[in-house]
Amino acid sequence: MKIAVIGAGIGGLSTAVGLQRAGAEVTVFERGPEVRAGGSGLSIFANGLAALESLGLREAFDAVTDSSVEGFAAGQRRADGHWIAQVPDDSVGALRIVDRADLHRILLDALAPGTVRTGTEATATGTDGTLTIRARSADDSSTMESIAERFDLIIGADGLHSWVRTVVDGEPVAPRYSGYSAWRGITSVPVDLSGEAGESVGHGRRFGIAPLADGRVYWFAVANMPQNAVFADEKATIEQMFTGWHSPIADLIAATPAEEVRRTAISDLSRRLRRYHRGRVVLVGDAAHAMTPNLGQGGGQALEDAATLTVLPAPLISKSPGPEANRPGRMVEQAEIPVSAAGAGAGAGARAGAGVNSADDVGTRASAPADLGAALSRYDSLRRPRTQSIAQKSRLMGQVFQLESPLLARLRNAVFSAVPSRLIAAQAASVQKWSPPTM
Repeated sequence: MKIAVIGAGIGGLSTAVGLQRAGAEVTVFERGPEVRAGGSGLSIFANGLAALESLGLREAFDAVTDSSVEGFAAGQRRADGHWIAQVPDDSVGALRIVDRADLHRILLDALAPGTVRTGTEATATGTDGTLTIRARSADDSSTMESIAERFDLIIGADGLHSWVRTVVDGEPVAPRYSGYSAWRGITSVPVDLSGEAGESVGHGRRFGIAPLADGRVYWFAVANMPQNAVFADEKATIEQMFTGWHSPIADLIAATPAEEVRRTAISDLSRRLRRYHRGRVVLVGDAAHAMTPNLGQGGGQALEDAATLTVLPAPLISKSPGPEANRPGRMVEQAEIPVSAAGAGAGAGARAGAGVNSADDVGTRASAPADLGAALSRYDSLRRPRTQSIAQKSRLMGQVFQLESPLLARLRNAVFSAVPSRLIAAQAASVQKWSPPTM
């Protein structure tokens, strides 16, 4: 089976690993000149660890993470450090904090050489498995060579601003700004946390702390602001915003190089998708269910997608040699396209041709074979309800913790303090309980 993955983020790479190990011929197309993880950490809970186990990546992942984080006191604190609510130890379960750069390295190392093609834009022009692929000419960096190639399956892993999503859903689904943005950083040296992590909340501001295996600390700072806010000095802005907050917040910011502090506008999808697949095209990760990070499940859900999309088509992979009509490398057309036209923006992405993927465009030509279609339909039925429910809960949690009104913030704190620990444990367990599907 010949498979194209569009996007080299966590969802795309982990799906590529699983399917390649299952025997598929996989190519990952990444628009950027290199695969970049960004300078931040990632929380992987029990469900994400189960997905890594299913993908055969757990051993490599455990080698760069540490279970000691499970023993840290966690929950929500006030700005002065007083605990509002602590998460019961038995509700956290398995948890690891990983440097995204380490996770990306693990995923890339697990792929066969040449699997990932950087500096390449793949355009989905419909749902029949055809991609238009543009890459820089070997003898002229100012032009792009363009070919059309057929695949048994196209996996859209092109993130929040996905163009493949339009092919699947039938119309664009715009990102929706949450009203707050987040700075993220990793300290350059170990910092003593005195066994305490979690989030601290104020009025329209939050600060999160998560220890890495080597003693460095991943942290994030969240503040309500316009989506296009501009600050002359990002690090100085954080220092000012969180002046007077409890220790070791000031130390964490100080221990992070200014050039490593990055701010992201936090967004999710403006509406739920009606489907996660159409014809020979399927979505994973943020392309399908971009969510705010308030439950720490963005990466975990992408890994679940990857594990599920590996298990379900696995019996079909050895049966399909791939489309004979258009084998790899066949040139269909060549055009000179300015490099700037290849698409701007960080990360991967595929552009969907306008007017070629309406609901009426799905006919026999674009349909997947019955057995593959059944596998993709099951993927949709398993993944869409779960991920959309988690995305909704995450957005609500963000709204609660970003309250600016001092009165409402005090009320929030009082309510969380009064919630029985068994309810906190049950809520955490409902999100983290997951296992790969069985055939």
